[in-house]
Amino acid sequence: MQRLGWLLWFPTLATKTSAWRGWGTRVRSFVAGEFGRGNLGSTMSLPGSEIVAGSNDPGELRREVHSGRSADLPRVLGASHAIAIVVGTIIGSGIFLVPTEMMAAVGSSGLVYLAWIVGGLLSLFGAMTYAELGAMMPYAGGEYVYLRGAYGDRTAFLYMWTWFAVAKPASIASVTSGLARTLGIFSAFHWLEAAAFGSGHFAVLWSQLFAIAVTWLMTGLNYLGIKKAGDFQVVFTVLKAALILVVVGFCFSSALGSWGNFATSVSPAPGGVSGFMIALIATLWAYDGWNDLTMVAGEVKQPEKNLPVALIGGLFAVGALFMATNAAIQYILPAVQIAGTKQPAVAALSVVAGPTGAALVAAGMAFSIFVTLNGTVMSGARIPFAAARDGLFFPKFAEISPRFQSPAFSLLVQGLLSTVLLLALGRFQQLFELAVFSEWLFYMLTATTVFVYRWRDSNAARPYRVWGYPVLPAVFVLSAGVVLYSSFVGNLRGSLIGTGLILLGLPLFEWVRRRYGVRIGTV
Repeated sequence: MQRLGWLLWFPTLATKTSAWRGWGTRVRSFVAGEFGRGNLGSTMSLPGSEIVAGSNDPGELRREVHSGRSADLPRVLGASHAIAIVVGTIIGSGIFLVPTEMMAAVGSSGLVYLAWIVGGLLSLFGAMTYAELGAMMPYAGGEYVYLRGAYGDRTAFLYMWTWFAVAKPASIASVTSGLARTLGIFSAFHWLEAAAFGSGHFAVLWSQLFAIAVTWLMTGLNYLGIKKAGDFQVVFTVLKAALILVVVGFCFSSALGSWGNFATSVSPAPGGVSGFMIALIATLWAYDGWNDLTMVAGEVKQPEKNLPVALIGGLFAVGALFMATNAAIQYILPAVQIAGTKQPAVAALSVVAGPTGAALVAAGMAFSIFVTLNGTVMSGARIPFAAARDGLFFPKFAEISPRFQSPAFSLLVQGLLSTVLLLALGRFQQLFELAVFSEWLFYMLTATTVFVYRWRDSNAARPYRVWGYPVLPAVFVLSAGVVLYSSFVGNLRGSLIGTGLILLGLPLFEWVRRRYGVRIGTV
């Protein structure tokens, strides 16, 4: 369970090229049958908010918030940006590392691929559920919006508080510290593990300072506007996808590979139900990050179409790349070697191309992690921004830069909190454990809102309806519960800390309610 720390917080990928546009068209055709023709202007209102109707274009919808009408963030992200955010936020270093966890747990290729397929399907069920919610309520904040509409102000505030104070800063800090850790593979970066100043427990490493610098670099990019950050995501996600395909091509074109490796196995391995669950949870964590698109839904053009296409199509693309990479590694390495190395992709390329191949994979991992950070920074700042606009958080967080049209103050505070975590904790595993429990708790809770809206607002316009309702959303909720339970049992201390931090939001909510006069919704 501890080694899975590498997997959750490294994601990134997608495109703007003509080839991607053609692919996007085919995905649109695939999901088109699930789209309704309802007028989004009739979308339900949320507690304390009013949807201003009168237009079929969701980009023209505006919300009336507690403190009066305020400007919206501009809808400037197209379909290619949306796909890039989904694919790019999911794919990180985990694609190069997770085969070890899976093979060691199940011991055979067949069960490894079964875990990939099941994990991909469960993630797809979650993405389809979120697609209905996002197309129905395409506003900044994503899950915050859905929870507030279904369960009221207090629940939405606790979600916002958790993401603002714990999950997103810990995610950003773990991504940047993971980048420094990956660069440490190269001899030229060994200085990152040296102390910059201080000594003993009070030493601050160069890797911490490097991570802080990268955090502020990406915060600055997003401060300049989501269009620039979105373009960055598209371009560099394409490059990352190309790098992954190069690695796959190197492996399958090598004379040193063998199809016989797919018939090898590991003995002894946990196997059985327990072993398969370990592998399945590893895949679910590897697929994590697709929900970030919903947080910037208020800046996506034609969200009633682009959100479902990006969420569903993006997961298909990720699944294909994951399976191809896993197969390429196993074509070169037998099962025993895959289970016995911490970096199976590096080991495979070492066989194919020697130290140069290993350096290529290590550089690819660092590049992938770096690009992942953009999507994480981008999405996290929108949650306190949305809450502040609804009068559920300090009004300063609702400020939009008049020049760059970005949630400026929210971005700056997010960067500051990430910096504090990097200085206070510094170690990757601690940062990772701080966020896992709280994330899966709210994944599960958010997915249940689709049942609330279907029952309570059955006549509301739904541009997209999740296929297989209610079975597929229920399967995702149950699987999220399994991951939550596994996370809690496997890391009791971290989970209890996460629970305590969530509950700290309750007195803050009461203070905000009294200070700004916000009424409480349902619990």
